[in-house]
Amino acid sequence: MNSGSLILVSAPSGAGKTSLVRSVLEADSQVVVCVSHTTRTQREGERNGENYYFVDDPQFDQMIKDGEFLEHADVFGKRYGSSRNEVDRCRAEGKDVILEIDWQGADQVRRILPDAVSVFILPPSMAELESRLRGRGQDSQDAISTRLAEAETDIAQAKRYDYLVVNEDFKRAHTELLSIVQSARLRQERQSKRAAVAKLLG
Repeated sequence: MNSGSLILVSAPSGAGKTSLVRSVLEADSQVVVCVSHTTRTQREGERNGENYYFVDDPQFDQMIKDGEFLEHADVFGKRYGSSRNEVDRCRAEGKDVILEIDWQGADQVRRILPDAVSVFILPPSMAELESRLRGRGQDSQDAISTRLAEAETDIAQAKRYDYLVVNEDFKRAHTELLSIVQSARLRQERQSKRAAVAKLLG
């Protein structure tokens, strides 16, 4: 089986990463998202096993000890991790896997899997990012200030990614992200593993 691509997607909170990834999943059935584990509180409307696997700190610690995470990181005082087995299983089935992770997690994955493709989603401006965070109505003023400060740190890492997508116009950003995911399938090292291509190339 031709192994699927691994796409790392990062963004500051409020940049629209989750909505863009969801739109790519709806547009291309060959793309999947591996659900991450987190110690943060489950929000209203979220489903365990669909949005995240919600676990407590002792469970998370045990998973780290057992080497179950491809990457894990602390974000706003809560922990997030991507299951190594889940990523491997999806890729072995030929699916392109998207991991929605922060830049620290992306660094960890790139060290283990250097063939991963990385994409950073940028807001059009910090003012627009603040407007979006306030518009969500999910965070206090202190939380918004913390997220904006963290966003500056996140954005400083963007130049280390393979691709940058500015989410100013959602439709355009969707097209750009989808194009990146689909073009990754055409990379020489992946295409040459297909039987028909391998035969042509000898």
